[in-house]
Amino acid sequence: MGIKKYNPYTPSRRQMTGSDFSEITKTEPERSLLASKKKHSGRNNQGKITVRHRGGGNRRKYRIIDFKRKKDGVPATVIGIEYDPNRTANIALICYADGEKSYILAPEGLTDGMKVMNGPEAEVRVGNCLPLSQIPVGTLIHNIELYPGKGGQLVRSAGNSAQLMAKEGKYATLRLPSGEMRMVPIEARASIGVIGNGDHNLINIGKAGRKRHMGIRPTVRGSVMNPNDHPHGGGEGRSPIGRPGPSTPWGKPALGLKTRKKNKQSNKLIVRRRDGSVIK
Repeated sequence: MGIKKYNPYTPSRRQMTGSDFSEITKTEPERSLLASKKKHSGRNNQGKITVRHRGGGNRRKYRIIDFKRKKDGVPATVIGIEYDPNRTANIALICYADGEKSYILAPEGLTDGMKVMNGPEAEVRVGNCLPLSQIPVGTLIHNIELYPGKGGQLVRSAGNSAQLMAKEGKYATLRLPSGEMRMVPIEARASIGVIGNGDHNLINIGKAGRKRHMGIRPTVRGSVMNPNDHPHGGGEGRSPIGRPGPSTPWGKPALGLKTRKKNKQSNKLIVRRRDGSVIK
């Protein structure tokens, strides 16, 4: 995927960049794999805002992605690579030999007409999905299951991949994109390759209105508010926050506070944290 620049016919257009969609080969989605997607504007089932700065935005349809890849031994042909408004990665529409269609995450190098397959008998080739026990050490993988049969949960965003570092007993050790080393059940499945659309992080939004199209509303800094509105507010001119550390609008610690439970059960599966520390 490449990045395209725009002619600066307005000041906001000068720095704006976007995808050239060179990987996209199919423009219309498969209607049988669409689902409606309601907007909740950051509200929970009580109508209370639990995620701030959400609302508006363009309408979207949800694309039903096959994260489980359970149809074993049946070859599938890639029909086209599509844009998905719900994720950073592109998706590929595949058609199995028996006529069933499904969407999968599109890795780099997957193009129209290529064959993909799921299951232990599949080759170690881009787009194929296999148990970790059948994948050679050192292979780059994505869409990794944490629990066998649950479907891929790890490494699903554009340009990302994990590396299979070791296999021992019931567990395989992975190096995740964050740098964390983690053990995963060796019977869990993963797809081969690096997820495409790798230049996604280079896109410059350029203007506020484009962010509104994405359903994200403005964020106001606490330091420009009054002290009755935010703990960072008040003072003459540009004042420091006047507290030991940054806070949320409700006075709770923010920015860097660790919220993971100290005795979480899955701690024993983390070999090395992303900050380099080793769990004891």
